[in-house]
Amino acid sequence: MIVSTINVNGIRAAVKQRSTENLGLLPWLKETDADVVCLQETRADDEQLADALAPALADGWHLASATPHVKGRNGVAVLSRTEFDDIRIGCGAAEFATHGRYLEVDTAGVTVASVYFPTGEAETDRQLEKERFMAAVADRMAVLLTGPLEAVLCGDWNIAHTENDIKNWRGNVKRAGFLPQERQWLTDLLDTGWVDVVRQVHPGVAGPYAWWSWRGKAFDNDAGWRIDYQLASPGLAARVGAARTERPAAYALRWSDHAPVTVHYQ
Repeated sequence: MIVSTINVNGIRAAVKQRSTENLGLLPWLKETDADVVCLQETRADDEQLADALAPALADGWHLASATPHVKGRNGVAVLSRTEFDDIRIGCGAAEFATHGRYLEVDTAGVTVASVYFPTGEAETDRQLEKERFMAAVADRMAVLLTGPLEAVLCGDWNIAHTENDIKNWRGNVKRAGFLPQERQWLTDLLDTGWVDVVRQVHPGVAGPYAWWSWRGKAFDNDAGWRIDYQLASPGLAARVGAARTERPAAYALRWSDHAPVTVHYQ
């Protein structure tokens, strides 16, 4: 089973404005070997998403999605080559039930979740909201660890865990995404048994980054952040054969400010 995750930075832009005949989300979906693809920040309701992905659905992909409650923001989805056995929207917290930030499916005998964490902003209400969402997701993950299926949570976590996960870590120690309490929360989560499978395959190295600002020379200089994770339950993590970030060869080939993160589970 191959699972990919990608923050598309707006589904319609990823399939239209930033696309050419051979570039964009739809050509990528035609070429990928992935069995399941998790999407974040679709910025579209269910109807708009299905319309944007119509060529992929015609090719046989199955779609599950969670519409955001604010127009033009958030939105998560899962594409699968096999039909869904179950679809669950939300992580169990009433506050976030309609935010379009968490979607969970059972497919091919595995639970797969697409999750999009708030960006946050240090010492503001936005950061407090992010931390409430973090707590809600952790509660759900504790339940999944005791469930009947192996599970993997994929998405944009908006947290760089260690100094190896952000190029300019010294300049970001007081910014949301690299705050001590966020990093500790992720450490504590991994201590419960979840495995950061990309780091498992690439230990002790800088990156591989999966997000770079559109601005300046961040991409060219590989001044990125590793905030797109696949956290797998122990049994599934033990089956990982390969993990990579599908970094474009050049800035002009980007169709999102993120790159797909792809993991092969044997």
